[in-house]
Amino acid sequence: MSFSIAISTFRQPLRSNYWLIAFILIFLGVWASSLIGTTDTSNWMLENLLVFLFIGFLLLTYRRYQFSDLSYLLVCVYLCLHVYGSKYTYAENPLGYWLQDQLHWSRNHYDRIVHFSFGFLLAYPMREMFLRWLRFPRWVSWLLPIEITLSISAFYELVEWGVADVFFPAQGDAYLGTQGDIWDAQKDVFLAFVGAILATTIVSIVKRTGGFYSAEERAEMQATKK
Repeated sequence: MSFSIAISTFRQPLRSNYWLIAFILIFLGVWASSLIGTTDTSNWMLENLLVFLFIGFLLLTYRRYQFSDLSYLLVCVYLCLHVYGSKYTYAENPLGYWLQDQLHWSRNHYDRIVHFSFGFLLAYPMREMFLRWLRFPRWVSWLLPIEITLSISAFYELVEWGVADVFFPAQGDAYLGTQGDIWDAQKDVFLAFVGAILATTIVSIVKRTGGFYSAEERAEMQATKK
């Protein structure tokens, strides 16, 4: 994928955005497969509550606010990882078991992979939102994705625990995927935090070494110099 995809900033109707249509079709295919082949429908519904809200947000804001194709790709990959985990429950995910055997892990770490991906894959779209939609200064747009990743991850762990304990006690262990680790929540939050730091660091290096800036960023940089 060329850099021109990542920095496309013009608005266009959905029917002419072929990259986004492809991402939507891929995600819908993975999503449908996760529902059809799920081993626990109740857990699938519980895991996908936030997916419904996230997809609704993207649809409602598309006409006024559009991400770059690179951001939509990153969002698509993250959502596919998440819904694939909901198909079997995170603790019983086959890919996690395969990695456990290949890398000699002590447990199924698929949930840790998705938590890390939350920070690593969504930090760039968040940065883009702050920079392009809200017109925040560039340094703020770098810092906020890291802080928000940490905050949302911690808040999600609390909500996850509360929902599982109050409404779905039978699915609690499968939904939380702690696998007997009392520090599971703290480790998940830390991995998301590390993922966000790593993503913003990589993007910063690429931009500084390759001049990889969108039109909005170039205009903001010129205004700052003046």
